[in-house]
Amino acid sequence: MRFLTAITAACAMLAAGLGAASPAAASPASSAAPSTAASSAAASRADLPAPVACPGCWRPALNTSWQWQLSTVPAEPFLDVVMYDIDGFNATAATVRRLHETKAGRKVVCYLSAGSYEDWRPDAGAFPASVLGKPLDGWEGERWLDIRRYDGELGQIMRARLDMCKAKGFDAVEFDNVDGYTNDSGFQLTADDQLRYNAWLANEAHQRGLSAGLKNDIPQIPRLLPYFDWALNEQCWQYKECTTAQNGDYGYDQFVRAGKAVFTVEYKLATSQFCSKSNAQNFNSLKKRLELDAYRVACR
Repeated sequence: MRFLTAITAACAMLAAGLGAASPAAASPASSAAPSTAASSAAASRADLPAPVACPGCWRPALNTSWQWQLSTVPAEPFLDVVMYDIDGFNATAATVRRLHETKAGRKVVCYLSAGSYEDWRPDAGAFPASVLGKPLDGWEGERWLDIRRYDGELGQIMRARLDMCKAKGFDAVEFDNVDGYTNDSGFQLTADDQLRYNAWLANEAHQRGLSAGLKNDIPQIPRLLPYFDWALNEQCWQYKECTTAQNGDYGYDQFVRAGKAVFTVEYKLATSQFCSKSNAQNFNSLKKRLELDAYRVACR
């Protein structure tokens, strides 16, 4: 999971106004993006495919209790929450089934990294060297992917991962690292490249009856909102980039206005610094540790 800082977002906004971006300042978790990558979604001219309808997909209510637990597999007794977001590879079909069985109406989200290579995953050997970019700063064993190659082997890998989520009984997918265009990926990724890839991911999920969550990538919310069913963000209150009022023309309040749930997490802020603001925006917010273990403090 990567963090889009306020500095990066500000550079994206500046790029939209000037028509040519300056190099973005480095965030705590990633290096500066190439100048072309900082353009905002508002300035994009990407031709995107039509959103794939998914009438049977789960769409979380605006007020949805949840747990985000990636570093460990949840064990019984489970929390009394409506949504569990867990690692798609580490969780077994039996765990997903028990999460469903132990609370009526509970939904389970399949966490996948769609924008980075992880050398510990069982399908790591399937990635061709040509799609592997620079390491993710601070995350050992991960490298950025050339997301422009989704019409080839990279797309085949991601489709296989989505098939795995479906086969294990998951209800939805959280796509991580889908903002590589704002980072020093080793490729000249543009905002349009990211829009096309993210829209493709959401459509592929919908074709399998899986709900799709947009992870971070805040500047592209206006263009991607029709494709995604809900959103998840890290540290937007810390970096003052949660709302349209803070950013200028994009924010998670746009999801809420569309009737789509927003889930946010803060790692460093005290709950007194963000919970009341989150509740006022109708966000579902948690205080978590960076390792995303079982610890959680819910704002509501």
